[in-house]
Amino acid sequence: MQVLKDVQLQTPMQVFTKDGLLINQFGEKRRIPVTIDQIPQPLINAFLATEDSRFYDHLGIDPIGIVRSALVLISTGEKKQGASTITMQLARNFFLTREKAYIRKVKEIFIAIHIENLLSKNEILELYLNKIELGNRAFGIGAAAQVYYGKELKDLTLAQMAMIAGLPKAPSALNPIRNPVRAKARRNVVLGRMLSERYITQSEYEETINQPITAVFHGAEIDLYAPYISEMVRAEMVAKYGIDKAYNSGFKIFTSVESHVQQAAQTALVNNLHNYDMRHGFRGPERLLWDAQTQPALSQAQILNQLKDVKQLGDLQAAVVLAVNEKTADVLLKNGELATLTWDNLKWARKYITRYRQSFAPKAATEILVPGAQIWLRKNDDNNYLLSQIPEASSAIVSLDPQDGRIKAIVGGYSFEQSQYNRAVQAKRQVGSNIKPFIYSAALEKGYTLASILNDAPINQWDKSQGIAWRPKNSPAVYNGPIRIRRALAQSKNVISVRLLRGVGLQRTADHLLKFGFDNKDINRSESLALGSASISPLELARGMSAFANGGHLIEPYFISEIQDAFGTVLFKANPALACDENTQPLAIENNSSLTIENTEQGEKAQQTVQCAPRIISKQNAFLIADAMNSAIWGGGSWSNKTGWTGTAWRAQRLGRRDLSGKTGTTNDSVDTWFSGFNRNVLTSVWVGFDNPGNTLGRSAYNNNLDSGQITGAESGAKTAQPAWNEFMRAALDGQPEAPIEPPEGLVSIRIDLATGLLSHKNDYTSRFEYFEKGTTPTSYVLSQPSDIFEEDTKTEEELF
Repeated sequence: MQVLKDVQLQTPMQVFTKDGLLINQFGEKRRIPVTIDQIPQPLINAFLATEDSRFYDHLGIDPIGIVRSALVLISTGEKKQGASTITMQLARNFFLTREKAYIRKVKEIFIAIHIENLLSKNEILELYLNKIELGNRAFGIGAAAQVYYGKELKDLTLAQMAMIAGLPKAPSALNPIRNPVRAKARRNVVLGRMLSERYITQSEYEETINQPITAVFHGAEIDLYAPYISEMVRAEMVAKYGIDKAYNSGFKIFTSVESHVQQAAQTALVNNLHNYDMRHGFRGPERLLWDAQTQPALSQAQILNQLKDVKQLGDLQAAVVLAVNEKTADVLLKNGELATLTWDNLKWARKYITRYRQSFAPKAATEILVPGAQIWLRKNDDNNYLLSQIPEASSAIVSLDPQDGRIKAIVGGYSFEQSQYNRAVQAKRQVGSNIKPFIYSAALEKGYTLASILNDAPINQWDKSQGIAWRPKNSPAVYNGPIRIRRALAQSKNVISVRLLRGVGLQRTADHLLKFGFDNKDINRSESLALGSASISPLELARGMSAFANGGHLIEPYFISEIQDAFGTVLFKANPALACDENTQPLAIENNSSLTIENTEQGEKAQQTVQCAPRIISKQNAFLIADAMNSAIWGGGSWSNKTGWTGTAWRAQRLGRRDLSGKTGTTNDSVDTWFSGFNRNVLTSVWVGFDNPGNTLGRSAYNNNLDSGQITGAESGAKTAQPAWNEFMRAALDGQPEAPIEPPEGLVSIRIDLATGLLSHKNDYTSRFEYFEKGTTPTSYVLSQPSDIFEEDTKTEEELF
């Protein structure tokens, strides 16, 4: 009987965003537990009138009902279910099977009497109404109200209450969705019983029995579809509690993601993959339903029948071409809608040849589509249908709070229905130049400064063991000769990264990278490490990069903020280690309201114990790298009509924020592309590539303005991954004030000569203020200044040799 005292109701697990929107529900049974005082009296009356009119008078069994059932058995010879009180039904549902046998009925009687001694009548009725099976996987009246009517109990009409009260007799046969005629007849029987028991008046009865069936299936009321994060939660809960307890205990899990930020990440990823896909041309229709040259067209009914089994992927909608004109095409969508595709929404569709080649721009719709073609459509920004296709490339986005590791958004791919592989967590891919901030961080620890000069010139090293020369090259293959480290990082100079690794030492560099939480087996011990040959997941990369945004601490990413049981009791609340030192106030306390918890006994808020994340690099080192990465976006500036250099991440200037730092990343042959960037409060990493690491992203002949004729060349981190980062960060940072990373104590700012990195007396375009750690500043002044220091020095490898 302890199970009754505990009222274990097999309630499904629900997963919410941090701000309370439902994103998924797990569990075989749908159940919404309600208390007796939440149940409308007419609904209680409907059940009592139908199932047990003497419920409040008997002691668990109804002698009158038992005698009546026995007389039926004697007169007909049939064993019909009857005489079961609500308490007996409860006993059967908890402890017995539905087998119609005398011994089971005897057991029911004894258990029912015991239940009546253990629980009050209202407790029994509450438990019964939460436990009863009501069809369509709805268990309990709370779930039934949602499944059949999409309502809370208090909003049900009398007719709807009577419908639900009639279901326990035969939940499947009397289901109002599958069998509306039988369900209506049963509903009216319930209304008749309510009239007989004087729960309703004659006029209420006559008005209600003529009302139509209004039941329509309502699935789980998902507010935000975010399958990758909800699957992460499901796996974590199953690992922690086991599948049965996780699925059936009514857990409410509040994730770390904010709904608008998560939605922005999903939208940015999808838009970016479609834009990449469109740049590379149209691969043709999914199939031809008929050949217009030799076969008659199918009717609309036949077309819809052909489309009924086509699964929807993301926001793509299946359609079939009905007719093609010179500049338009008429289509029929799976949902029965007729639409016309305009030329503006067709003309992008150059014919795909390879990932390196696309055909010429089409001049008519007839070059793109034919009647009978099954195609995919999606809505454009103007809410018009655009010819589309399922992207072949994959992507992932991770965004987190670098101050405490809270995952703000995470998307593991284009479509969870297409692939449940979570690339944000599971895919370890070569990071390319996204490794360089970590390499440069190691160099600063060795004594280099942002003003140190290294030679940006080709490297030609003979490999005796392989009999070939290793010749790492810049991308593009442009070399500037002697160059400061700040500019080298901002412009992602490959050869400078190799020279820094050599200056620091391979083992010492690898050891430095391990401080950022990377797996030892993923950090290869070869000079190619300087170019990003290490394979790291987007989440691991975001975690490591956070150290530059938070002052040098290794935070621990988390995605579950709180776990509640079925009754709202908090079982777990995240208490992450913050980016702080023991003797300083952590910045995250000011920005993160989730760090306070309610003390319900005292009625006041109590501060959680603050844990500080381990320091892995100095705050000075972290700031200097972040500041150099800011130059990757904002470049060298312009002075006195002289042209300043640009960084590889200059497209982020479109966000109009000076508080952002960023880094592009591209691997050999454009197999993997990356962009990572941050301010003090938000860090986001984006990866774009193919699931098969052997596939290249190729090159596209034309840019996003597909009829402009501008050449773009090979896909890269700046062109392929950064647009998704830009779109996401614009939304994620909307309305937030700038949050620059402030220079810490222990730094000095002095004016240097841009050509030599030495001290400068001048106050013109040949100099700038640079940050240094105390004790590392230059000690001598430049003797002369060339007047053309800012003219772009873009010698190629051949010119240098």
